[in-house]
Amino acid sequence: MSEMITADLVDLDLSADTKEAAARALAERMAALGRVTDLAGFLADVATREAQMPTGLDGGIGIPHCRSAHVTEPTLAFGRSAAGIDFGAADGPADLVFLIAAPAGADDAHLTILSALARQLMNAEFTAALRSVADTATAAALIRGDVTPQEAAAAQPEAAPASGEAAPASGEAASGSAQTSPADAAAPAEAGTPDVAPSEAPAAKDTTDPVTADPTPEQPFRIVAVTSCPTGIAHTYMAAESLENAGREAGVELVVETQGSAGFARLDPELIAAADGVILAHDVPVRDKDRFAGKPTVDVGVKAGINRPGELIAEVRQKAARGETTAPAAAGTPVERTGEPGEGYGTKLRKWLMSGVSYMVPFVAAGGLLIAIGFALGGYKVNKAPSVMDHFVWTQTDSWAALMFQIGGVAFAFLVPVLAGYIAYGIADRPGLVPGFVGGSIALTINAGFLGGLAAGLISGAVVTAIQRVRIPQALRGIMPVVVIPLISSAVVGFLMFVVIGKPIATAQKGMTDWLSGLSGANAVLLGALLGLMMCFDLGGPVNKVAYTFATAGIAVSDPSDSAMKIMAAVMAAGMVPPLAMALATTVRGRLFTETERENGKAAWVLGASFISEGAIPFAAADPLRVIPSAMVGGALTGALSMAFGATLRAPHGGVFVVPLIGNPFLYLIAVAAGVCTSTALVVALKTLRGSAPGAPGGEREKGEHEQAARAGSADREQPVAA
Repeated sequence: MSEMITADLVDLDLSADTKEAAARALAERMAALGRVTDLAGFLADVATREAQMPTGLDGGIGIPHCRSAHVTEPTLAFGRSAAGIDFGAADGPADLVFLIAAPAGADDAHLTILSALARQLMNAEFTAALRSVADTATAAALIRGDVTPQEAAAAQPEAAPASGEAAPASGEAASGSAQTSPADAAAPAEAGTPDVAPSEAPAAKDTTDPVTADPTPEQPFRIVAVTSCPTGIAHTYMAAESLENAGREAGVELVVETQGSAGFARLDPELIAAADGVILAHDVPVRDKDRFAGKPTVDVGVKAGINRPGELIAEVRQKAARGETTAPAAAGTPVERTGEPGEGYGTKLRKWLMSGVSYMVPFVAAGGLLIAIGFALGGYKVNKAPSVMDHFVWTQTDSWAALMFQIGGVAFAFLVPVLAGYIAYGIADRPGLVPGFVGGSIALTINAGFLGGLAAGLISGAVVTAIQRVRIPQALRGIMPVVVIPLISSAVVGFLMFVVIGKPIATAQKGMTDWLSGLSGANAVLLGALLGLMMCFDLGGPVNKVAYTFATAGIAVSDPSDSAMKIMAAVMAAGMVPPLAMALATTVRGRLFTETERENGKAAWVLGASFISEGAIPFAAADPLRVIPSAMVGGALTGALSMAFGATLRAPHGGVFVVPLIGNPFLYLIAVAAGVCTSTALVVALKTLRGSAPGAPGGEREKGEHEQAARAGSADREQPVAA
């Protein structure tokens, strides 16, 4: 497992008596090595994950885990408790505790390695070796896979501790519970579980029993399965391993699709078609669940896949013998499949809207920059040029300018349809695309613009969802996604957009456009300040995207108004401020920042200059109470100054690289510089004041002192990143 775990991350005498204390003890080891930047924030993320579902597993295992913005690299810490800690497992406390920390954007390769640990926990020899190992280095090597359980056992001293002597038996019992605990029915005489034994030992039963008899002597019962958990790191892969082991013991062919954080490889459609049954062990929605419609299906939580795989296999075989199958409607509507368990419709609505915006932004960037290049080459009269189909001269700059402008115009024409289509997609999956695109195109036709696209997307998703709730005959199910749903949903959405709500929305859109065009003086400055605050509030999040989409919608026309171009200029200027300010702060007062933050500061120069606000996220995640307010003040100042200076921008992206296309470029750069300097001064002042407060860690101290204190075990000190 590479160096995700070292001896410093192993505690063989974990003294914690609660799961919270255990998580803190192990997380402090991660923080001491600089792998967790904000201990409190990380523990809050761990607690949030734990609240979704207990992470205790049968067999004495606790595996708290989460993805967190406060983690710098994928990390694993291990603790062994003599007394046991309650992690919510049915069979009692856990003596083996693994804390898995994954960065919010962890790469697939590391997450695949983490999944390997989850599968190892189903190995009896592995857990037994962990219970008997006597030194931290060997324990870390065993978890990394550098030594085998047999080699780890051989490396132990002759006189093992008393706890180690009893460990093998404990390990065997625990592993048996975790790996095959009702699946032990594969050996019914020993397990004594008659409710599972019939399906696991068909030879012991009368061959006339339809549940125990295989379809043919040569062809075993075939099962496809899907496993997934909220984080997609541990339980997903443990359930897969447990099901595969139980399948081998039961004599069935079982293939698992793990829908984890490391991505997933879809089951071959031929495997699904040939399967005799389906097991879905999941705590988050199964992606493309309709693939399994018409099959005998067992649908349970992911922990059932870990703790009682044999029972699940028996249950799906019984359903197959009785001829029980699932219909598409039984799989749950797209709305019910969206989001995490327990999320309300407000949260889902935000996700649907963000889905549309995220797919729209590349069209904005490509189309807008092409249009800007056209203006740069041919001037602002390029929009009057004839079609390049009718007139194009290879040697004339004006022809190339017209080409760039017209290609960009075509790309911009997709903005509203793509927005509407992918909002509908977020609600209803692929069936929502057709009515969404149709509704978005109608919004353009009737001049309902951006607001019309939002309405069309939401209506399209709702209409498709309503159609999918209707139960239909089996014979018609095959043509539903390609004929019936597109036909009915497009007709309904088209009627509503053309006849019912289109005109009021178009009127509202025109009123908003006219209001923006009439803004001047103090009103324009206040609008610039508000947009600047929004751009810097969540650095690429929903509020930031609202402001950005508002600005790009104004210039997504062939002849945008002067006010719309001023708004675009103010939004881009404010969005550049946070990363540039953090980069400047790490340059002028580097001692207030960790080494990692100083390295991030170097990248932030480029990100900020390119108008990528997300470049400030590492700083905001580590110290939100100082970084975000500082960024917002600077962003508001920049937005207000940009509007006051009358700077205009026709391109929706590009940062300093499109300065030649900006109206009043010198004053525009002054506005950006003023905001950057203001944010830098504020964040430095706040961190310095925090560092000089009584009892607080010295913000002015050299980073080496903090690292030395961390290595000395000063876990009670706050890290300088939180200063």
